[in-house]
Amino acid sequence: MKTWLAGVAAAGFALGGCGLNVQSPDLFKVTRAGAGGRPLTLLVNDGGTISCDGGKAKALPDPQLLQARDLANNLNQDVKLGFPRSARSVFTYTVQVQKGTFSFPDTAASARKELSQLELFVVQAAVNPCGIGS
Repeated sequence: MKTWLAGVAAAGFALGGCGLNVQSPDLFKVTRAGAGGRPLTLLVNDGGTISCDGGKAKALPDPQLLQARDLANNLNQDVKLGFPRSARSVFTYTVQVQKGTFSFPDTAASARKELSQLELFVVQAAVNPCGIGS
């Protein structure tokens, strides 16, 4: 029995070192559009990367990665909600999370903490690490 377990353990270590290309899942994709500025799309991956406007993935600083993970969990609940359009809105956000896709105007953020946190995340990530204006 001990020999069999040792063989299984050795096989596990061997497979771990074979360079299996295991990829982390995406946390969310958010697209911001509107009259207030240029369109912006961010794709945040659980492996600690962010792709800005379809570009090459860049490292996401640890504090922003933790924030993105928290946002992804909270935003999954918002898929079920409807957010009415507003004539006062400047931007519209479209968010893809594990449980689906939803859109909201920037004015909806005053009623939902998660939405205002996402708007702030988008502005901060656009500047760093994306290196583009907010």
